[in-house]
Amino acid sequence: MIVNPTLTLYTRVGCHLCDEMKQQLEQFQKQYGFSMNVVDIDADSYIKLRYGERVPVLAAGDREICHYHFNKDLVLEYFNNG
Repeated sequence: MIVNPTLTLYTRVGCHLCDEMKQQLEQFQKQYGFSMNVVDIDADSYIKLRYGERVPVLAAGDREICHYHFNKDLVLEYFNNG
């Protein structure tokens, strides 16, 4: 089991799916206690090129966990199996 993981949420301003995933992650964070970085992809040309319109993306390092919609099962799988 991964202890104190840090997840990164790649988003963009004005993205309703991004806002929804962030809200769901904040609730999930209260229960599971992980760190979360929120990154606006439009602030970095490399990240913007990498993700384009495919946001939100939830990642742990270079590993993408889920995108577009929060998937609790995939996040728990990451926590349990790394």
